[in-house]
Amino acid sequence: MCRNITALRGLEPAATPEEIQAAALQYVRKVGGLSSISAATQPAIDAAVADIAAVTTRLLAQLPDRKVPPKSIPPLRRPEVQARIQARAHSHD
Repeated sequence: MCRNITALRGLEPAATPEEIQAAALQYVRKVGGLSSISAATQPAIDAAVADIAAVTTRLLAQLPDRKVPPKSIPPLRRPEVQARIQARAHSHD
């Protein structure tokens, strides 16, 4: 389960919709105390993630520019995460 929600404000290039969605999912899983997603929880999670992603997108658009970039790289930009995503995509071929 996630420990930290990723800072998205001030990224260069700006946070992508996928990064915003991933952060929203982190938040929902943390608040919901969910280590996994089941068929019973999927609809509620999907709705919450969509709402939180929309609010996050608006928030990032309305905040002033950040003077200092975030200290950590969002997971979706990390080489090791990209490698895992690529490996999963190729294993489903």
